[in-house]
Amino acid sequence: MEITTENLSELNTVAFQILKKADKRKIILFKGVMGAGKTTLIKEICYQLGVEENVSSPTFAIINAYQGSEGEVFHFDAYRIESEEEAFDIGVEEYLFSGNWCLIEWPEKIKSFFPMSSDVLEVEIELEMDKRTYKFD
Repeated sequence: MEITTENLSELNTVAFQILKKADKRKIILFKGVMGAGKTTLIKEICYQLGVEENVSSPTFAIINAYQGSEGEVFHFDAYRIESEEEAFDIGVEEYLFSGNWCLIEWPEKIKSFFPMSSDVLEVEIELEMDKRTYKFD
């Protein structure tokens, strides 16, 4: 599926469609250049999952945990992870296999930890001027 938006007011539709497409796949990988809008989209997804607290980028914490209406939601920002060993020490595997939602920015940094591709939904965000295109299947 591909959705192109021109303003933030359309983000709720994108988030809804991603969650609908994810279905039982609770690991969602967000790919895109710096500034593409990964964190902003994840905030909207968190709100749709029932998170009531302020959702912010976990750039320095690496993982933020939130309580959603159906369980915990983990928001990863793997940008600063330097090695697989560091990811292992943080406990990435435990989060990924917890059965809770895992929303991951910069997934290429920890790709060896992901389960089979059929259990994961990838979202690619392309930025062109004021338009963003979201691709996922």
